[in-house]
Amino acid sequence: MRKHIYNILTLFLIAGATVSWAQERENDTIGTNVINVVKPYTPTISDAFKVKEEPSLDDDVTAAKKQIEYNIFSFPVASTFTPAKGKAAVVDKEEPAKLYDNYATLGFGSYTSILGEVYLNHALSRTESVSGYVTHHSSQGGIKDVALDDDFYDTKLQVNYSKSLRDLTWNVELGGLHQKYNWYGLPSAINTFVPLIAATNDLDVGHTFYGAHLGGDIAFEDTYIKSGHVFFRHFGDNNGSGENYFTASGTADIPIADQEISTTINIGYLGGKFDQNYQAANEVKYGNFSVGLSPSYRITQDDLTVNLGVSAYYLSDFENSDNKFYIYPNITASYRIVDEILIAYGGIQGGLNQNTYYDLVQENPFVSPTLNILPTDQQYNGYVGLKGKVSNNVSYDIHGNYMAESDKALYKVNSLQVFSASENYHFGNSYGIVYDDVSTFSFGGALSVDVNRNFTLGLKADYFIYDVDSEAEAWNLPSIKGSLFADYQINKKWYAGASLFYVGEREASNALSGLFTPFIQQTVTLDGYFDANVNLGYHINDKLSVFLKGNNLANQDYMRWANYPVQTIQVLAGATYKFDF
Repeated sequence: MRKHIYNILTLFLIAGATVSWAQERENDTIGTNVINVVKPYTPTISDAFKVKEEPSLDDDVTAAKKQIEYNIFSFPVASTFTPAKGKAAVVDKEEPAKLYDNYATLGFGSYTSILGEVYLNHALSRTESVSGYVTHHSSQGGIKDVALDDDFYDTKLQVNYSKSLRDLTWNVELGGLHQKYNWYGLPSAINTFVPLIAATNDLDVGHTFYGAHLGGDIAFEDTYIKSGHVFFRHFGDNNGSGENYFTASGTADIPIADQEISTTINIGYLGGKFDQNYQAANEVKYGNFSVGLSPSYRITQDDLTVNLGVSAYYLSDFENSDNKFYIYPNITASYRIVDEILIAYGGIQGGLNQNTYYDLVQENPFVSPTLNILPTDQQYNGYVGLKGKVSNNVSYDIHGNYMAESDKALYKVNSLQVFSASENYHFGNSYGIVYDDVSTFSFGGALSVDVNRNFTLGLKADYFIYDVDSEAEAWNLPSIKGSLFADYQINKKWYAGASLFYVGEREASNALSGLFTPFIQQTVTLDGYFDANVNLGYHINDKLSVFLKGNNLANQDYMRWANYPVQTIQVLAGATYKFDF
């Protein structure tokens, strides 16, 4: 009852408040006065209301899938197949060839030729070994229409000792040689006089050489000093000539500002004498001392490799009291255009090349013992080329270069001194040395083909253009040089090989005067020549084999040097025996 009374009172209070608020609203009217707005309207946007609950869907699609069970019924199947056990196929392996450390070769041929070689090698321990070889090649001569002795022999020997340690490897060698050649090349002017020919039949034109050398090499691992080399040689002849030659060099990587500069130092000494010059009995002495320094810095970036360097030499000619300083470029570069297929390379280099009596004799054994020995200043040698591989079996090299040399040694026939001749090389049958500034432009290429694992082929050819300063011609320098090499392993027993050489025309001087007229030297052109050589061999067993060699098969009596014809077709047969101690 009390609850109902409270509710009735509440209703009356609400009704009275409502009537009072309504009366106030009826008395509230809007005037006609001007209304001034003192603040602009600035609307605001309230935050959006986000539903944070995910709605639940009451749909038949969301009903759980019924799990399906798969049952496989297996039953045995009768089979009579019985698989056989597998067996790997057997590959026929060829027994590796036995390698021997030593061999000996002996052969005999036409012109009473003898060829002999012995090579020995013995391991003293795991880190040291000793080796040595002896070679001999001789002939009793017999060249057609040669009035003087034309026999020769060439014997060389060397002994080597080497030792390998953990951080370095070194070796020493000792060797010697004994050679003999004859000045048999008389000019045609003399051959026209029969009495003189009879007189020269008793002329001893033999020229004998002997020499000995001692050298050593050392190589370091994981050090700034990389390698070193020393070499000393004494060379002389039976005419009182003597020469001493010494050279030492070392290579090191010098660190500078986190970079390594590869540096080579060279020291050279040459001293020698001849008992007389060509026209008078005056002793000829020559000698010099040189020091060279060649730093180089390598830059490698992707497919580009560049070596930037310079070579500096100091030369003291103590016989002529002359001192000189030389600087040469030493820059090379290569760029892989297409991996191993196409590689471009080039460079410009120079150097001071020391000529020696030994080197001149090995190139031309018919020089007289009256030479003036000077070094050759190779001012620069610039070259460019392309090389690479057409395939895994074919590689090529195409190149061109331009070289400038000062004091280049050229071979020129000595003057003819018939009535004043006092030596066996005064009859226009020997060569002297003249020096000239020579520029050489050349281009050429090489091709190497491995037809298969048993047949390889190589071809090389170069063409030369010379320009001289003082001399009339670039004496005895060929315009074309070419060679071809081939090796063919016919089968397990038989093998064959071939080497073909072509040397183009050369300009040479020759004595063309008569006996009673002043001496005249006239330029002659020596014909180019082609020399074909082949060899055939048969392995009797793994130790013994026999061979047959043929040289100058085209049977040409060409002249490498003016008035010096060579032996025509030559045949030599022999055997090689391999063994171990």
